[in-house]
Amino acid sequence: KISQHHSSVMPEGLKPEAITEDEVKDLFQLWNNALATEDPDQVAQRYASKAVLLPTVSDVPRTDYALIKDYFVSFLKKKPQG
Repeated sequence: KISQHHSSVMPEGLKPEAITEDEVKDLFQLWNNALATEDPDQVAQRYASKAVLLPTVSDVPRTDYALIKDYFVSFLKKKPQG
């Protein structure tokens, strides 16, 4: 049982490393390039193994690779661009 929890405190006690604005732009470009392939597998591979995707056009959280890929199967049919 968790008696106290604050969302800004990571349970592992580790602080994430900061990344630069250029690194953010590069990551976004990689994700956008994956979208352009129209391949759900390519897009899903851009997510970390423990990622949680809260999709914009679905109310179902995607908590593993298979669920993330499944979301992009239908999402990519809309021909999105970042």
